[in-house]
Amino acid sequence: MNVPQSPDAALDGLRRHARRLVAELAGPVRRVRLRSGETVLEVEWHVPAQAAPGAGPAPEPAPSAGPPSPEPGRLAVRAPVVGTFYRAPEPGAAPFVAVGDLIRPGQVIGIVEAMKLMNEVTADQAGRVVEVLVDDGQPVEYDQPLIVLEPAGQRGG
Repeated sequence: MNVPQSPDAALDGLRRHARRLVAELAGPVRRVRLRSGETVLEVEWHVPAQAAPGAGPAPEPAPSAGPPSPEPGRLAVRAPVVGTFYRAPEPGAAPFVAVGDLIRPGQVIGIVEAMKLMNEVTADQAGRVVEVLVDDGQPVEYDQPLIVLEPAGQRGG
């Protein structure tokens, strides 16, 4: 006999499956749709205009359009998805990183919540945090710079 799950339990199970599926996929995810009985979970990431099928070549952005780039010689850790950025693992907790911190590749620098999924944001290079660009709880766009790093081995002047 198949016992129906509560909608909350079904949604929790779908979230776990979505996290596992997204973690196993290479490249950006366009859409994930999971169903358990009456409960459906859909996730769709932002698709850059040049990647949209049939869109043709993307127009060149205006110099002032889009997220700002860090100054030359510095790196940005960018948002992997559209959502809400959180600097700490929970309200009232210390932030993952602060200006002046040395970080290593793979270190969590924040979380972006998208459709109740918590997506860890990790640094892909080592460096020192020189600027935090987004306040806690602020909405962010795909690929938006979140923090600026001075690469390891460089000194500010």
